Amino acid sequence: MNETLPPCPECSSEYTYEMGALLVCPECAHEWSAEPSEDSEEESGERVIKDAVGNVLADGDTVTVIKDLKIKGSSSVMKVGTKVRGIRLLDGVGDHDIDCKVHGVGPMQLKSGLVKKV
Repeated sequence: MNETLPPCPECSSEYTYEMGALLVCPECAHEWSAEPSEDSEEESGERVIKDAVGNVLADGDTVTVIKDLKIKGSSSVMKVGTKVRGIRLLDGVGDHDIDCKVHGVGPMQLKSGLVKKV
């Protein structure tokens, strides 16, 4: 095989081949870009969490809710514009990647796509 192609990042197979702009693994059918990505943070293993408008979030940030949210297990609603202070970012909890305490509601988890950084 071609010695210059990298092994598959999924299964470490050495039998990768080029198909247009992509590299393909024949063993696990994984496809990835042959060009290095612009987001070097994501390749280094760190997960970058962004808000609804694309701002990068960090622990301790203050965000506002951009949509009315029903609170599960309750008949109340968290209104648009509700400020949430001191968020903590989570990894691997499904779609909910923000852990926080909302004043008047209590501890909860939010999706990053439903908040905007202040």
